Amino acid sequence: MTEPPVLSVRDLIVEFPTRRGTLRALDRISFNIRKGEVLGMVGESGAGKSLTGAAIIGLLEPPGRIAGGEVHLRGDRIDSLSPEAMRKVRGRRIGMVFQDPLTSLNPLYTVAQQLVETIRTHDDVTEAAARARAIALLDRVGIPAAARRIDDYPHHFSGGMRQRVVIALALCAEPELVIADEPTTALDVSVQAQIIDLIKEICAERGASVLLITHDMGVIAETADRVAVLYAGRLAELGPVRDVITAAEHPYTQGLMGSIPTLTLESTRLVQIPGAMPRLNEIPTGCAFNPRCQQVFARCRTERPSPIERPGGRQVACWLLSETTAEEAHGGTALEGRGPLPAL
Repeated sequence: MTEPPVLSVRDLIVEFPTRRGTLRALDRISFNIRKGEVLGMVGESGAGKSLTGAAIIGLLEPPGRIAGGEVHLRGDRIDSLSPEAMRKVRGRRIGMVFQDPLTSLNPLYTVAQQLVETIRTHDDVTEAAARARAIALLDRVGIPAAARRIDDYPHHFSGGMRQRVVIALALCAEPELVIADEPTTALDVSVQAQIIDLIKEICAERGASVLLITHDMGVIAETADRVAVLYAGRLAELGPVRDVITAAEHPYTQGLMGSIPTLTLESTRLVQIPGAMPRLNEIPTGCAFNPRCQQVFARCRTERPSPIERPGGRQVACWLLSETTAEEAHGGTALEGRGPLPAL
């Protein structure tokens, strides 16, 4: 029997009811994360990355709601759990590393109090045993003099050290899945690399899977096994990170890759994607990217493309990769089997 993925998200829909109608923020998002795998999720601000993580762990801000689809953790459906049952899943089976460590740590309690309480909430251990485990965790995440610093308050730590404490907090119950939402945004470059390496190393040691949410393609390239590219609450492209970075097939992903400067840059200008991501109440008919796409044609403006299975375990939601529409758009020349599309 095949082992189920650690996380399976199927046709996830998140909506926000308003006085002017219902806004759909996530529109049929689907992906899996296998045991021990790091899946990167990337896209512009407003693409739905953080919202996906919040929906998975049941922390959507009201009036946001899951309006369709399913979320399974090791085969167990969790999107329909009661708030009380979901609280038992968070922390114990799913750990969360947030963008700003100050939102994860209570400033009124010491690090020891927060770690010990979390450990004892999910495991039947004595306070002394929980404290010993907490000190070992802090030492593992790189807090110097952990046995002494554990009784400090969050404001006694630097930004990078606070983020290490948050990682320890996320891992203290040994979860199966860790969701890291922009874990390095507020940190300087040298500390960013340390934090990303730390998340990857510790999760590999414990066999945990990781959903790494970020806007930084450099972080994705260094860390992830596969990458999911979101645009306007929809999945644009999904596949092995090396394949997506070196041979992007969706025009939006091509634009993202072309906008990254490299040491070997031959052209004098970076690629620019014209326009901006649409507001939730202004998402166009058909492909959401069609107003900004330089390869748009008639079908893109009227029909929404579903993800198309591509060689190498890739999925791309683009009509250019459908043989019939490729012929229509390019004068009878099908794109199937021809490899990546030309760069923007």
